[in-house]
Amino acid sequence: MRRASNHVQCFLSVLLSIFLLLPLAGCWSSHEIEEQSLGVGVAFDKGKESMIEKEFDEQGEGYERKNLITSTYQLITPQVASSTTKQGGPQQKPYVNVSETGDSAFQMVRELSLRNDTPLNSSHMKVMVISGALARSYSLEQLVDQSLRDNDLRPSCLVVISKGRACDTLESKTAGEIPAFHLSGMADNTYRTTRILPPMSLIKLASKIQSGSSFLLQNVLSANGEIKFAGAAMIKGKSGKMIGFLNEEELDGLTWITGKGKGGLVKTFDKKTGQLIVYEIESMKSHIEPHVKGNNISFNVHIESEGRLSENWVVSGNPLKNQFLQKVQHNSEKKVKHLVRNTVEKMQKEYKVDVAGFGNQLRIKRPRVWMRVKDNWDQTFSEVPINYDVKLMIKDYGTSGSKK
Repeated sequence: MRRASNHVQCFLSVLLSIFLLLPLAGCWSSHEIEEQSLGVGVAFDKGKESMIEKEFDEQGEGYERKNLITSTYQLITPQVASSTTKQGGPQQKPYVNVSETGDSAFQMVRELSLRNDTPLNSSHMKVMVISGALARSYSLEQLVDQSLRDNDLRPSCLVVISKGRACDTLESKTAGEIPAFHLSGMADNTYRTTRILPPMSLIKLASKIQSGSSFLLQNVLSANGEIKFAGAAMIKGKSGKMIGFLNEEELDGLTWITGKGKGGLVKTFDKKTGQLIVYEIESMKSHIEPHVKGNNISFNVHIESEGRLSENWVVSGNPLKNQFLQKVQHNSEKKVKHLVRNTVEKMQKEYKVDVAGFGNQLRIKRPRVWMRVKDNWDQTFSEVPINYDVKLMIKDYGTSGSKK
């Protein structure tokens, strides 16, 4: 009986060992890293539409390819990675940029196979840059369609608009820097400034497109191998195309309207002395309240913030005195109202689009009214009155203060 029990235990041990070996075969369909070109960034620019090339298929029959789009892919290849380990490597670029021109995003990706001995792997794509000129000519739905259908491309890929050539944002003059990584990392600085939008990933962009509402995309500038976030591109919901830009101050105002800022500052000047005073934002919140009376729609925007006095050039200004702090708060509130007013005026009067979420608040709080006006909301929004209420509170004035 004991012998039979030992046989059963032995059999179970062998069977368990076999099952444990199965997961170790999980990499049988993998590809060696040395055989891959890792795509970390892609830029789309407008091609020369007048140029039409003649191509031939396997049967020798010709077909036309229009040069509508130029795609630039930033790659990290085995050759590039190994070169950085050699003497003098850090002075070399740790990436290569390759470009293709055509009318099909998918075909352009496959064209890379005619030039490289390692296939493009898009599963590590960090950023997608679309030039403003291209976004004015074609809808974003057309431009990102293939990317959304591609199972290899990660949906968390950051999407931005460039004011100028998009491919220039994938160049850097800093040794050892990979521009795609640098660009995606900059989007994490929202806690430092009100001039960076919450990151727009590819999957979030898809939902914005499907909603049919107007929205913003972060704008990036490039000059002499350096890049900078500067304002935002305005995308019209009905067409899906870019119609204009908000500058940096106008993006400031929009962040105050939405209340989505995590940090930043308000710079004002003392009326009596003309000296600089800086209010640092520690928290902000905004409440957009729709009002409906008959067929008339209006909004009240309630903005609140707590912060600290971070810089004071007024020598006679004593931050320990309530009177001085109240004056700073009042001046800062006036500046925020000015920023908000300018931003709303640009949305309503110049571009006639709602990119601040007023319509969404109307949809949530007055759904029946929204169903009546949603089809032509941007035009309706351009005519509705908007009032502002701003309240800032200085809770801290740093470690410096006068006892006079």
